Amino acid sequence: MNRKIYTRQYYIDKIRGFYHTDLIKVITGIRRCGKSCFLLSVMDDLKASGIDEKDILYLNLDKRGYRQIKTPDALEKAIEALITDDHFKYLFIDEVQNVIGFEEVINGFREDGNFSIFITGSNSYLLSGELSTKLTGRYIEIEMFPLNFREYLEMKAFWGKQIKDNKVEEFNEYIRFGGFPKALEFDDPIDKDKYISEVISQILDKDVIKHRKIRNRNVFDKVMTYVINNFGATMSLSGLAEYFEKNEHIHIRTETLNNYLQILENAKIIYKCPRFDVKSKKSLRGEQKYYLADLGIYFSRNVDARINYGPVLENIVYTYLSAKNYKISVGRIGKLECDFITRVKDEYRYVQVAMTIMNPETEEREYKPFGMIRDNYPKYLLTIDALLQKRDGVLHKNIIEFISADEDL
Repeated sequence: MNRKIYTRQYYIDKIRGFYHTDLIKVITGIRRCGKSCFLLSVMDDLKASGIDEKDILYLNLDKRGYRQIKTPDALEKAIEALITDDHFKYLFIDEVQNVIGFEEVINGFREDGNFSIFITGSNSYLLSGELSTKLTGRYIEIEMFPLNFREYLEMKAFWGKQIKDNKVEEFNEYIRFGGFPKALEFDDPIDKDKYISEVISQILDKDVIKHRKIRNRNVFDKVMTYVINNFGATMSLSGLAEYFEKNEHIHIRTETLNNYLQILENAKIIYKCPRFDVKSKKSLRGEQKYYLADLGIYFSRNVDARINYGPVLENIVYTYLSAKNYKISVGRIGKLECDFITRVKDEYRYVQVAMTIMNPETEEREYKPFGMIRDNYPKYLLTIDALLQKRDGVLHKNIIEFISADEDL
């Protein structure tokens, strides 16, 4: 059957080196970010490289005809039914968590030595520790995010959608509705909001509540709402506990708060960005920031659609760089803060993010942390200014153009 699929090249490049190994390839990412379509893209890439179609085995366990596969024995029989000879096979299983005990089957085929295995499934299960315990040292994780701004523009073109001449207008629309791929199918903003809200409901029902025992759903919802509404702000467990005690009159133990945050992380709703001391080059415990997998999560849950560009732009930069495999921390330099310190292969990059530095006071504030850094690693200032500053060796870049051009730090 012919199918038209937009290829997420970032992730193809990440996984291609593992195509022919016996390591199990586990594809993770927030629900509806495009994992299932990505599996199909990998299959197409294999066929384009010369792999015979009969050697590519595919099971979508959410698809009609496969939904009755619930046991390891049934899964094993379904896989064996696809095998026509003893050639090396590429096995793809979507929604693998539908089979309780699937690990023994997957491991058995891996031990056979004649299979390269790719799986997707519920994040709350795959990342709960159970998978890593049962498949220790036998798998790699390929983490996906929703579309970044460049992919958003490319996918609109791919589907023949009209792209505005003014790229800033497109960027604002991207901010407002996020990068869930299927949201691009809808032209009406009300339809987009409805779809995104439904995605969030599915995540909560299928990836959070179903797989985790949450004693007090009301308190969990309040914690989740607070973290989502305050993405990009510095938080600590003790600070959160104090906030809920004083403002909501709810007593929550820090252990419970930590558990709730971990649940949200495992569902890939939020990502933790730890603090890092520039002078000592050591991570700092206690305080961190949380960013959203997609800004649509925030706007779909809030009536006020006004954009607070500070955390919004930070979030866009954070997910963009994370998808490109940068390890990211929030930097502390004495009493000052650098928005991001990124690391690749033990080389650092320092990043400040702001809407604009056209105001002299804002310019001084954004440049000040750079002046406290004593090493010679590159420093970047990312804004949406059309006019770019040249000062102190700092690389001033326009965020919209930086991401559109797929630039690296």
